[in-house]
Amino acid sequence: MPSESPPTFTIRPVEAADVPALHALEQACFAGDRLSRRRLRHWVAADNRVFLVAERNDLLLGYVLVLLRRGTRLARLYSLAVGPAGRGQGIGRALLLAAEEAGSHSRRLYMRLEVAEDNRSAIALYQQLGYRTFGSYSNYYENAGNALRMQKRIRYRSENLQQLAVPWYGQTTEFTCGPAAAMMAMAALQRDYQPSVSEELALWREATTIFMTSGHGGCHPIGLALAMAARGFDCSVYLNRDTPLFVDGVRSAGKKAVVQQVDADFRAAARVRGLPVIEREFTQADLQRWLGEGALALLLISTYRLDGKKVPHWVALTGIDEACLYVHDPDSDDEDNPLDSQYLPIARDDFAAMSLFGREKLRTAVVVRRKP
Repeated sequence: MPSESPPTFTIRPVEAADVPALHALEQACFAGDRLSRRRLRHWVAADNRVFLVAERNDLLLGYVLVLLRRGTRLARLYSLAVGPAGRGQGIGRALLLAAEEAGSHSRRLYMRLEVAEDNRSAIALYQQLGYRTFGSYSNYYENAGNALRMQKRIRYRSENLQQLAVPWYGQTTEFTCGPAAAMMAMAALQRDYQPSVSEELALWREATTIFMTSGHGGCHPIGLALAMAARGFDCSVYLNRDTPLFVDGVRSAGKKAVVQQVDADFRAAARVRGLPVIEREFTQADLQRWLGEGALALLLISTYRLDGKKVPHWVALTGIDEACLYVHDPDSDDEDNPLDSQYLPIARDDFAAMSLFGREKLRTAVVVRRKP
């Protein structure tokens, strides 16, 4: 008697009509941390995701949802579910492989995920597919369970990754990205340095330009370097221009004068302190060399490729390889998940454009080292 063929299934992109079945699948698969019907509708309509379903004879058996972080080469497995009718048939594996392929076609280099540390079957699947644990997160789930963080390069393998261990700190205001990035660098270079909200605001007061396009001023690179130097760190600033910074973003003539005065005062203070301000372009080769020497760099980027807004934003460079620069972004992602803001991969070509800010095409870096 011939053996029966294994049941077949197809994988296709999600459709709006799938939401009721997806919601029912959530209820069947998860006791907590479920996606609501509203969130499912949101992700079905979104464009920064991969959302695939597996079905057989119009019965939805499982789904995979992967988020694509804008402006980066990072994909994140947000949810993978296989209902009772589809278990034991390789559907979870097939969905994940299909999602990896779609992520690769979207020019993502890495897939990341979180998994409950006691979910042995899921961990075994991920390990079989090439995922490697690179960290953990306490009290990640609604039941206070811990999560393992896993990652896989889904395009090609990095051969020359240089990466430093840097703690992540999230900015607590919309205008303190510079201080948050500075605290990450200082905490990495000096273990007894303690980031705090008070320190975040103190650094901002010392480094702010006072005015920006609107709202509170952002941080001047020389101001940040002076603030960190006052805390015992060896700093230098690289600028690709010798004229006052951020003036073009201020409309009022009175405010422009204030920004120019602050710029002049920072430069004068740097001369008095002997803090190097190097007025030349720096290269990605320079960044790689500085990391190799054990230094860290704060980099100013435009957030346009991340969120569609032309806003200056400070990040901390934490790693570099032949394809990407890796940064700690002090601003968490749209899902308010700090894990997705750590060692964020940005392709070298993308970074070349992101690291030029404003009409003045400003490119700047603050290089931070331990005192010799």
